[in-house]
Amino acid sequence: MSRTARLFQLMQALRSGPSPKTSGQLAQDLGVSPRTVHRDIESLRGLGAVIDGEAGFGFTLIEDATLPPLGFTDDELEALVLGLREVQAIGDPGLSDAAGNVLRKLQGRLPQRQSHRLSHAVLTATRFDRPAKPTIAVADLRQATWDERTIEFAYTDAKGDDTRRKVNPLSIVYMDRASVLISWCHLRQDFRVFRLDRIREMSVVDESFRPNRIPLLREALARIRAEHEAKDREGES
Repeated sequence: MSRTARLFQLMQALRSGPSPKTSGQLAQDLGVSPRTVHRDIESLRGLGAVIDGEAGFGFTLIEDATLPPLGFTDDELEALVLGLREVQAIGDPGLSDAAGNVLRKLQGRLPQRQSHRLSHAVLTATRFDRPAKPTIAVADLRQATWDERTIEFAYTDAKGDDTRRKVNPLSIVYMDRASVLISWCHLRQDFRVFRLDRIREMSVVDESFRPNRIPLLREALARIRAEHEAKDREGES
């Protein structure tokens, strides 16, 4: 393997998977010695790559605008186009517009052959029945979730009953017929799922639940998976 190819593969390895990555892990991925990894990391730093970390701790690539754009294989490009077109089909207006902007940016920056492939991609995504339209500004909900800020809103359940809820927003899930919010509900003191098209009058409360979003979300997803597995076992019996 040429040195240039090895440096490129090292960049790809640093970009892939969780960080930091130790020199031992990188050496195993690339089939070289840890000493070679250390030397190549210094070479990449000299070329402008911003790589945090050191021997014994691990290395993390911090993306730098001065670096060349990441290339795509043909299959990766098809997967990217399919995902973005799915977002255009089911996402809230802000996300749908953003997906279209990303496709246009890719169109202008890809090599000519792949730009043509993007324009005439084999795969696409179409929804004849789009999810129910949210009744709130989903961009505000996404921001509150990222910021780990508690929110309040009025909610109408499937039976038509109205309640006022105060929740810690954990994740937004785009499903076939509706988009839903996974959250920790202060009223029920438990995890709850709310349809976005039934939420009204949402406001962000001056309360933070940082840094608990990720552990709460893991627990909520584990609970959901366990409930579905239990239902599947009941159906099989």
